[in-house]
Amino acid sequence: MAGGGPVDVLVIGAGMVGAACAYSCAAAGLRVTVLERGAVASGTTSAGEGNILVSDKEPGAELELALLSVRLWAGLAERLGAQRLEFEAKGGVVVARTVEAAEGLAALAAAQRDRGVEVVDVTAAELAELEPHLTREVRSGAYYRQDMQVQPVLAAAELLRRSRLLGATVHTGCEVLGLRRGRDGAVVGATTTAGGFSARFTVNAAGTWGGDVAAMAGVHVPVLPRKGFILVTEPLPRVVRHKVYSADYVANVASGDAGLETSVVVEGTRAGTVLIGASRERVGFDRQVSLPVLRRLAAQAIDLFPFLADVTLLRSYLGFRPYCPDHLPVIGADPRAPGLVHACGHEGAGIGLAAATGHLIAQTLTGAVPDLDLTPFRPDRFAEDAA
Repeated sequence: MAGGGPVDVLVIGAGMVGAACAYSCAAAGLRVTVLERGAVASGTTSAGEGNILVSDKEPGAELELALLSVRLWAGLAERLGAQRLEFEAKGGVVVARTVEAAEGLAALAAAQRDRGVEVVDVTAAELAELEPHLTREVRSGAYYRQDMQVQPVLAAAELLRRSRLLGATVHTGCEVLGLRRGRDGAVVGATTTAGGFSARFTVNAAGTWGGDVAAMAGVHVPVLPRKGFILVTEPLPRVVRHKVYSADYVANVASGDAGLETSVVVEGTRAGTVLIGASRERVGFDRQVSLPVLRRLAAQAIDLFPFLADVTLLRSYLGFRPYCPDHLPVIGADPRAPGLVHACGHEGAGIGLAAATGHLIAQTLTGAVPDLDLTPFRPDRFAEDAA
């Protein structure tokens, strides 16, 4: 294979965000080519739980992006088929176990409610009705109807399949070696192990490696890997009905600490397994398995759902979330490198925010007014010396 002819949009990365960008752009009538150095969804997407959440977003730009995305995901599930995506509008339950946590959760829920989040404060007794196997040592909680889930690899593959039906091409095993520049310095495509590709717009949807792709154009986008583990149990009857997590999870998501942080997140899947997370630490691309971290996650899960003490763990896996210092993704055209458009840096929310990201990228590239103001996500917001 020797590259490809000129297209409108060249998407670098076939994870969930790249797949969503490809689908939205193809659906908007643009000619699309996707480049992926590995297999479809073989990076961070393959190590995700498939969460589509508003519950863990504080009021601000990311919450507005999440609210748009949950609406778009619901539409995608209806249009593409919920079964094909393993889409579940299961709702989320956040649990507070101390007076301080209960007060903080109630305040967050009130602020989110003012921004359009459908959240209901629930008592300890109501928590027992929502999740009968939950520990009774809880003070209060919040129920988020809009929280959803997909199977991330299936969903990314389906979006790319639909993109192909709309005329897009997808090249896997095709590593980007550099970005091509026109006489005026604009990015006009990419050079790869499979030859050269030309495009009017090049979309950087490389996830954790988004900073590396940006550097190929001589621009600074500080996307860093943030390592996390997930535990997977044996298949069970549907014993965990919602996504359930402790109130301190929101604080850990927003933290910039490089050290290890864990806060329990437990949810069931259609396959019957229970997924347990979440840990976060910045240790580069170190893939070493840490038994102390796995033990801590297991202990926190048992503390929340005591029945898990008698359940067998089948496996664990790890991934690297694409972390930006201000915890916001990078979305939109880069004024420092005309022709380059970014869609990366979503940290642990890439699955959930993918639908909105792809939609906004397609609007940008077709000249439409985006449904959200992209200023908070602009690529040039970082200082050159950002850590």
